[in-house]
Amino acid sequence: MRSALYMTSLFLLVIFVTRLALPMAMAEDAWYPVQIDVWSPPFNAEHQHELQQYTPPGHASRAWRICASIPHLKDDYWLAVNFGLVNEAKRMGVALNLYEAGGYENLATQQSQIAECVTQNKADALIIGAISADGLNSVIADYSAKGMPVIDLINGINSDKIAARVAADFYDMGLASGKYLTALQSDKKAAKVAWFPGPAGAAWVAAGDKGFRAALNGSSLSVIDGGFGDTGIAAQTRLIEAVLDSHPDIDFIAGTAVSAEAAVQVLQKRKLEQQIKVIAYYFGPGVYRAIKRGAILAAPSDSQEVLARISIDQAVRALEKQKMIQHLGVTIKMVDLKSLSEFDLNSSIAPAGFRPIFSVAP
Repeated sequence: MRSALYMTSLFLLVIFVTRLALPMAMAEDAWYPVQIDVWSPPFNAEHQHELQQYTPPGHASRAWRICASIPHLKDDYWLAVNFGLVNEAKRMGVALNLYEAGGYENLATQQSQIAECVTQNKADALIIGAISADGLNSVIADYSAKGMPVIDLINGINSDKIAARVAADFYDMGLASGKYLTALQSDKKAAKVAWFPGPAGAAWVAAGDKGFRAALNGSSLSVIDGGFGDTGIAAQTRLIEAVLDSHPDIDFIAGTAVSAEAAVQVLQKRKLEQQIKVIAYYFGPGVYRAIKRGAILAAPSDSQEVLARISIDQAVRALEKQKMIQHLGVTIKMVDLKSLSEFDLNSSIAPAGFRPIFSVAP
């Protein structure tokens, strides 16, 4: 009797665990298919792209070794990238080693980390979220000449030696935020926008800056230059405080996700949150929480967690000589309080409690 009871209990436990595991497995696969923008021709500067559906490849044919280099892990944007890279490497059955350079001022660190990762791990492919648009060109050329595919992830690299680019057009990201503000000012009332595009020299910053200004061209909004700076909370706070000291009559603050989060804190401290509104030109957990409580107006998302996953896919496709799209990004979605309930947070935010992971074994 006791044995039968034990077996029945064990059977029920197996069913229970299985029922728990199935939704988790389904959630892991639920990121695809996904709507993407495909640049045609690849790398064109005219922002020409068309919609397609993306489905990743299956398990890799062998345990390829992939190195990934990103600018930092100081904000939740790149934490989501870390999560996407790690989980897609696991799904594909490949090895991954991740290095982060500590900030946009550390180009030399990124260069040396890439060399260390490739040498120590005998890497087959390289994924780079670049600190500088041009500062890694010689590194990329060297590895490309040796037959190693290099994937440009998110930030943009001005090199013709990359195998593929996986990135939204940050021109479109800046444009979306700028258009959101101009729609708010449809009454043509003059207003001032303090603008904080991010670190100087990064391709995504130059693109976002150009798109934002294009959206405001001919509108009633004028730009107050907040200056370039690293996407750390301290650096952005200093820039915002300096602008508020010299331009107390601004109406909006616009900039990176970190700029927007810093602005919320500064405005609350100065009791200006009712007077000055905030918008970001990319999305993360802090921006999400602030949109939810009305402290930030809106932000576009490039679904960076999904982009990170696709970069792993692209590296495997390149290594296995599979057909691949050379230049793609996940279709941009504008997120505000009204659209928040319809937005897939998993595409842009790492799960609660996730901590950085730097190595995945196949």
